[in-house]
Amino acid sequence: MGVLRTFLATLGFLTRLAPARVMTDQEMGRCMAHLPLAGAVLGAVAVLPFSLGLLSHSPWVQAWLVVGASIYLTRGLHFDGLADVCDAVTTHADPDRFWTVIKDSRAGAFGVMGLFMALGGQVILFHEMFRAGAFGTIVWAFILGRAAAVCLGASVRGLTRPGLGKLFIDGATPKTALIAAILTMGAGVFLAGPVVAVGGAAIAGLALMPLHKLAGHVKGANGDFLGCAVILGELAAGLGFALLG
Repeated sequence: MGVLRTFLATLGFLTRLAPARVMTDQEMGRCMAHLPLAGAVLGAVAVLPFSLGLLSHSPWVQAWLVVGASIYLTRGLHFDGLADVCDAVTTHADPDRFWTVIKDSRAGAFGVMGLFMALGGQVILFHEMFRAGAFGTIVWAFILGRAAAVCLGASVRGLTRPGLGKLFIDGATPKTALIAAILTMGAGVFLAGPVVAVGGAAIAGLALMPLHKLAGHVKGANGDFLGCAVILGELAAGLGFALLG
């Protein structure tokens, strides 16, 4: 499978920006290397209309619409993972109960609270970036989110549970994570500036530590952990800008 085909398959699986197609287990593992680039394309598509002047006098509306576009274009995949982890983490003292709850499709109180905090946080942080005209930083937030998932995947490869998430996480080799981190930092320096890039990446690293610890405690990790990492990475970029931009 060529590099371009793998990238398009990744884009089709994670977003609506390319046709979805059936992939083998090995092909799904190779998708991990393309997550940051997929984030760049997603971010560019979501931000482009506003960078051209759409609703330029209404940064709150711009921020709200970008979050809505992200939900639509990703089918809410990553937010679903965040909600599942938030619901299940309240039972993490019992690993068996944790995995029962995380597989339950119903949303509980803690999942709703997690979504409220994440969605509200994204709207607020994107507003700050739109208000400052920092369109490149918004695009970088989507890149950092996907790189965070790759790095988390590399750190929990020995803990994966059967399922789609395992197929992705198996492809998160240390080399893949290192390349993703380097490319993401390079993109961050270019799009957001070196100070915001370093700050956002540092916040993302701190945010991933509890997820890594949780995976060890419950003796497993799945695709919901990756989705949660994506959202935490996006928020980390916004916090980096709010603190240092």
